Amino acid sequence: MQKNTSTLLQTYLQCQGSPFSDPGFSAPELQLSSLPPAAVSFKTWHALNDRERLSCAQGAFLALTQHLQLVGDDQSDLNPGSPILLAQLGAARLRAQGLLGNMAAIMTALGLPIPPEEDTLGLVPFGASAFERKCRGYVVTREYGHWTDRAVRDLALLKAKYPG
Repeated sequence: MQKNTSTLLQTYLQCQGSPFSDPGFSAPELQLSSLPPAAVSFKTWHALNDRERLSCAQGAFLALTQHLQLVGDDQSDLNPGSPILLAQLGAARLRAQGLLGNMAAIMTALGLPIPPEEDTLGLVPFGASAFERKCRGYVVTREYGHWTDRAVRDLALLKAKYPG
């Protein structure tokens, strides 16, 4: 899953044209208020209890499934001739949904409450320009990769804590 996130981001950037496809493109300052960033200090991350850790990841992947659907819709309009990108976005959404289900099962097994599903997108500016939609897609695909990396660390920590 981690390899797929890197491939998705590279494919996404190449399909958007300049400046996204320029060598070394990076815009860490771009964020979406409707998508929680995965970045957290090690001290904060390490201090999270099981419920906090899983709830954060659960909320993030719920948001990511919704955002990946939106980005897929945007890219169907912006890059209809890019079937590989569209397929990768669809596969990423399905993987995020699968991970969401797995986390819910883990939470249930640990006796933790599962946070209620909510509409994380809120009001979507459908009049957004092509550049704004490309920026939104960049943030979503980038954060999908970061959240996947974080989920791998979270699950490894839980596996070590609850060997079985």
